[in-house]
Amino acid sequence: MRTQGEITAVLGPTNTGKTHLALTRMLGRSSGVMGLPLRLLARELYDRVVKAKGPGAAALITGEEKIVPKSARYFLCTVEAMPLDLRPAFLAIDEIQLAADPDRGHVFTDRLLHARGSEETMLLGASTMAPMLSRLVPDAHKVERERFSTLTYSGPKKIGKLPRRSAIVAFSAEDVYAIAELIRRQRGGAAVVMGALSPRTRNAQVELYQSGEVDYLIATDAIGMGLNMDVDHVAFAAFSKFDGHRRRRLRPDEIGQIAGRAGRFRSDGTFGETGDARALDAETIAAVENHEFAPVSKLTWRNSALDFSSLEALRNSLARPCPAKGLERVRGALDEQVLETLSADAEVRGWTRAPGGLETLWDVCRIPDFRKTTTDEHARLSRQIYAYLMSREGVLPDAWLEGQLARVSGTAGDVAVLSQRLAHVRTWTYAANRPGWTRDPAHWQARTREVEDALSDALHEALMTRFIDRRTSALVKGLREKADLAAGVDHRGEVTVEGHFVGRLKGLRFSADHAGGPLAQRAVTGAALKAVRPEINRRLGALARADAADLELDSDGYLVWQGERTGKLARSADRLNPDVVLVGGELGAPEAVSRAAQHLQRHVAGEISRYLGPLLRLKDHGGTGAGLDGLARGIAWRLVEAGGATPRRQLAADIAQLSAHERRQLRSAGVRIGEHGVFLPALLKPRAASLNALLCAVHSCDADQRFRPQPGRVCLPAPPERSETEIAAAGYLVCGSLAVRVDMLERLADAIRDARKSHPRSWFALDDTMMALLGLPMSGLEEIVRALGYTRVSKAAETAPDMWAASRKARRSPPERARPPAPVDSASPFARLAELSLTPAAARPRPRASHKSRRKRANTSGKGARPA
Repeated sequence: MRTQGEITAVLGPTNTGKTHLALTRMLGRSSGVMGLPLRLLARELYDRVVKAKGPGAAALITGEEKIVPKSARYFLCTVEAMPLDLRPAFLAIDEIQLAADPDRGHVFTDRLLHARGSEETMLLGASTMAPMLSRLVPDAHKVERERFSTLTYSGPKKIGKLPRRSAIVAFSAEDVYAIAELIRRQRGGAAVVMGALSPRTRNAQVELYQSGEVDYLIATDAIGMGLNMDVDHVAFAAFSKFDGHRRRRLRPDEIGQIAGRAGRFRSDGTFGETGDARALDAETIAAVENHEFAPVSKLTWRNSALDFSSLEALRNSLARPCPAKGLERVRGALDEQVLETLSADAEVRGWTRAPGGLETLWDVCRIPDFRKTTTDEHARLSRQIYAYLMSREGVLPDAWLEGQLARVSGTAGDVAVLSQRLAHVRTWTYAANRPGWTRDPAHWQARTREVEDALSDALHEALMTRFIDRRTSALVKGLREKADLAAGVDHRGEVTVEGHFVGRLKGLRFSADHAGGPLAQRAVTGAALKAVRPEINRRLGALARADAADLELDSDGYLVWQGERTGKLARSADRLNPDVVLVGGELGAPEAVSRAAQHLQRHVAGEISRYLGPLLRLKDHGGTGAGLDGLARGIAWRLVEAGGATPRRQLAADIAQLSAHERRQLRSAGVRIGEHGVFLPALLKPRAASLNALLCAVHSCDADQRFRPQPGRVCLPAPPERSETEIAAAGYLVCGSLAVRVDMLERLADAIRDARKSHPRSWFALDDTMMALLGLPMSGLEEIVRALGYTRVSKAAETAPDMWAASRKARRSPPERARPPAPVDSASPFARLAELSLTPAAARPRPRASHKSRRKRANTSGKGARPA
């Protein structure tokens, strides 16, 4: 008769040290078995036992992995894989509240009722199991443990505002990946933990979090099952999940199980919502904070004493009703569904009659669906495996198994592809660890582990690449651990902090690298500026001493130094004396910035004096009156305001009143009064014209969209959005839809004038010389001639060219009027003198009487006349 030792039920919320207590008690015994809810947790405790007792004393048994040294004394297992033929001194079952789970609960219930240690048995779980334990295991001694730290609700927070050391819980791989991507953009990166990950990938991801390389963990509810990490805050991205049958809302005890991972040992923790999760109600919050939940009322059960005498007997034994109150038979179990599907196959029914055939069929039906396919698809794979096991060889063929692994062993691909391959490999890992399923179990266990490890490493790298900005994470970690970070600027202007590229110094501007998002910029700003500021001050000093030959004013209004834009023209009150502002340099010392800006201002003034000297002198003459008199001064001023060129019609009234002396003054000042335009010929040179147009555009705050004719162009289309004044400032006059350089327009006027002299009616014909002068076809030349006031007249003969003459409107235009007398100040004595008349009264013309007065006088004189 088998004896059993003391049974202890250690109950309490998370962070009460239950698992640690059980592990310590087991290591104090000669042997032990611990049944755990997750493969990941089994691996974690196995590593701890190996560290404490050595690899020869520890064994790991899960559905997909089996490490069993001959000298093993301590077995760490998933609950489903617990070896029931052992009789250890100590036995523990963790998370016994999972006995109520509709899918796996029957396994936990069976272990709860039947698995015992010869010296001690420990049942670990939530306090909600106390009533059921009293009913089903009445001889268990219950021990309630208090949580080491306080768990507090902190309310909803946006994902970007979550505190460091937070775990964000979602309930699907798609949601986990989406949140991890968001965290990467906003906070530098996150680790990912899901139950579907292999232990190798999961451990690597957890290490990223535990080491502080990332501060956020995105996980499924797998973290609620005993995974111990330094989590300060748990944020729920949702409160509902698909449990394999339907989508439902989490129960308060499930919320408490997950939220309880916040806080470690004596450190308090918080929980709350994030994302689209609706706020918790006050009742649920109180239950979670106080760890007070409704007790478990039913456990899932299935008969474990199966009858393998026949297929029908097996099905009947699986359907046996529950033996005690509080137990509920499992419904819809996958292994039973596969059994029902395969039982309908006549060939399968025949195989079950062979010795051991029925037991083998049931083993095959219990293969977990790691691939998450449909029941029919999983049943097809199970049948194929069963067929090989019932063949003459009685094992899975080596070639077939190698082919299955070869199809999924590639390590290229994204996270989704690698995750899917890893799920397939888990099926073959499970098969390789089943006794008697392969010809060389050790080889295939090693082979499947090799493929799984390679895929796990590739998946870990893919997760890091997709969800972690390594540079930002390293810099954030460095800023937390070091007061000063090593920063520098190389000869190419690349700025590095702790060896990581963080930006580039171009001219006087520091451009931060935006690859890491806002967090990366905040993380490195201080350290980067430490290196950038001295370099910017050095460049400002060199710029303030730069020779004129090293500075260039480009066509966009920027001052270029050493290949970089360091200054820019800006609008001022005086068009010919624009301001100069630095491009960048804000990080430099104020005095260095001021000296560099003043030097650039002087350089620009020198360029304007060099190329626009005639316009500057004309401005001085017009402003001060030195060198120009009367109307000449006014025309000079208006010409300066227009930018150095203007259509003659705009100044026609003033030009008509110029005296010969005033015309000579303007000619001496470099002004040419042409037939169609008034301009400064010196400003038509390409560099002068370009600079003059640029100054006009800067003054109008439209430098980017200004009129920019190519050097040497005589005629080009006139942009409709540009004003006539702006086009004239570049040395062109608008003629219809075309803009013609003003000096060439005057040469055309000279040619027309010469042609008109030779015709008795002052007509003229358009010839090849005129077309060549403007570089236009005949149609373009005709458009310009019309714009100048000429019209086509009739031909002398059919073969004669078209003749042109001044339009009737032009011929009837009034002549230029003589200068009117200057107005006299009404307050001066000369105004009073002008009112006086020095003509004798007798000589003054009598005012003409009105028609009525003349008629009255005529009538009066007729009545009073005397006869002769």
